[in-house]
Amino acid sequence: MPIVKTVGLISKPNIPRAHEIVPTLYEWLQKRHIAVRFDEQTGIYLNMPGAVNRSDVPEGCGLVIVLGGDGTLLAAARALAGKPTPLFPVNLGHLGFLTAITLDELYPELERALKGEYRVAGRRMLHCELHREDKLIAEYEALNDVVLTKASLARMIEVEARVDQHFVCTYRADGLIISTPTGSTAYSLSAGGPIVFPSVAALLITPICPHMLTNRPVLVPDDSVIQIISRAVADNAYLTIDGQVGEPLERGDRVVCRRSEKFVNLIRPPRMMFFDVLREKLSWGER
Repeated sequence: MPIVKTVGLISKPNIPRAHEIVPTLYEWLQKRHIAVRFDEQTGIYLNMPGAVNRSDVPEGCGLVIVLGGDGTLLAAARALAGKPTPLFPVNLGHLGFLTAITLDELYPELERALKGEYRVAGRRMLHCELHREDKLIAEYEALNDVVLTKASLARMIEVEARVDQHFVCTYRADGLIISTPTGSTAYSLSAGGPIVFPSVAALLITPICPHMLTNRPVLVPDDSVIQIISRAVADNAYLTIDGQVGEPLERGDRVVCRRSEKFVNLIRPPRMMFFDVLREKLSWGER
């Protein structure tokens, strides 16, 4: 008998085949007498009332199924940040670094998970604060990264970086990425940063197309406090969180990043370890 009595469903929008996948999954759960809580997008696929806000989905749930890709998982992770409910990430497209469960594996892996037979990977988040003059303007939690980047029509921007009050340098670049180990395989990797094993206690500072080719990615301990000061004129720089939310920056704005006290718990398939994902995603050579 399943030990999980209630599950949550969070879905990516605008997936045509989800109109078939989601109702089928819902019926599968109902036949096993498992209650379901779902967000608004899942309600659209189900064509039924009863949806709740995404942040309220995990209430009373033994696990939350996320249907989509890495982007959907990032949004779900921020909504659920700090809640112990594990996420069961199912990829509806290409294999993701985070959504390693394929659609073909959905029901066999879910059957195991409902019995409590699963492996959980705890991923620490990154806490970000935006300060303007002496005021705290906004706070965010990121699973992948915090990015200061130039606006679309701006030239390179200048940002000053400090680690634990120690001056690092002033970067002239298209932007700067502050990444968790989880996010090392995302934007930072595209910008030339290293791949960091998820359990390594570190934060990664990666410049985006720096003017000085000697500006290289830097790995610092995860108990460091990283402060980035924007020297760009107003609206020429932008702050983004996990590439999904954010706001324009003004000159002199300070972005302070530190390890979060919040974790996201991901259910991982037993067959798929970190290096297995790297080999498949990055087309590394076989043995």
